[in-house]
Order: sequence, then C-alpha cells, then structure tokens
Amino acid sequence: MRELGIEGACARRKRPRTTLPAGGEPPADLLERDFDAPAPNRRWVADLTYVPTASGWVYTAFVMDLYSRMIVGWEVADHLRADLALSALEMAIWSRRKSLDGDLVHHSDRGVQYTSICYSERLAEIGAVRSVGSKGDSYDNAAAESLNSLYKKELIDFRGGWHGVTDVILETMEWVAWYNETRLHSFCGNIPPKEYEDAFYKAQESATSFANSQES
Repeated sequence: MRELGIEGACARRKRPRTTLPAGGEPPADLLERDFDAPAPNRRWVADLTYVPTASGWVYTAFVMDLYSRMIVGWEVADHLRADLALSALEMAIWSRRKSLDGDLVHHSDRGVQYTSICYSERLAEIGAVRSVGSKGDSYDNAAAESLNSLYKKELIDFRGGWHGVTDVILETMEWVAWYNETRLHSFCGNIPPKEYEDAFYKAQESATSFANSQES
C-alpha cells in the first residue's frame, strides 16, 4: 500500500459535543445493548455526529434499521436544533411508509433533539415506542455510534477539505446510497444492507406462497 501511495482511513479523536441535555424524565432503555432485530422496522437507532468545515461545524443525523444496518433516514444542517433530528426521522418514515406496522422501537441517546415534544409526538403518530440509553454512556447506543464512525472514516475524515453544509449534503447523499446498496457489510454476511433486506422479504414471500399452496 505504501508503494502505491494508498493508506487506510483512520478515525479522528477530537470532537465537539453534539448532545445537549434534556430536562424531564426520559423513557427507559428497551434495548439494553441488544442491537439485533428479528425483521426490518422492528428496531431503529438514531444519533448525531459532527463535520468540521471551513464555514464552521456542520451536523449529520442518521436513523438506522438494526435488522440490516440500513440507513433509512438522514439529514445535514449547520445547527443542532430539534428539527435536524426530526427531518432525518421524517425521511425514515417516508422511506418505510409501506412497511411500518406499529411494532417499532426507536432508540436514541438522551439529547434534547430526541426527547423534544415534536420528536416524541411524531413517533407516537406512527405507533413507535421510544427508548433511550443511560446518561453519558455511548455503549447504550453503540450501533448508531458505529455508523457515525464509519461515516467519519469512509467519507468525512477520508476526504476532508469541506467548505460548508452544501458539499457535505451532496457527498453524504452519495455515500448513503453507496452504503445501502453497494458497500459490503460484515453484519449482513458481506452483502449490502439492501440486498440483505431483499432476501428477507423474498423468503417471506416464498413462505407465504408455500403456506397458501398447502391450504389449497
């Protein structure tokens, strides 16, 4: 790799605080560090991360499905207001609108973005149950933290030289599409998350067809 001028992507250690404390009593931790899911749209995790740019800090919010590790929603903005996280959630709801059945647990940290009234009400509208990790413990949302780490290593830190929110949005859009549809994911048995989910639905269709044929 040295002879070819190739080097691996490495994570940076220094980062600003992206979680603001929220008041009131938050929901319980329903995952308890169990980041597996029996099917799509049973468990989502959400988190925020930061991007240093020439224009100042930019923040990216992700929503990920734990069954396949697919990114189902995301948003980039130059602020940490609640609508940053809410926009990512809205994308997730829209992208899964045909398969949400009210049996979803949404897990996040205790940041004010995720415990805000508007965010909580939107989850209630789709019948999702809220779950949050314990205070100051990143391991309680480790799957989302792992996604943030990949995003930083494979795109943000690897490329560098970010000008502002616009170029981060455009490149994040391309990275998410690549991550979901092309990148081989070890969790999925070294196939892309989308392919992993497609296999799940095909197996369901086959099982339903077989059951119907037996009944007839």
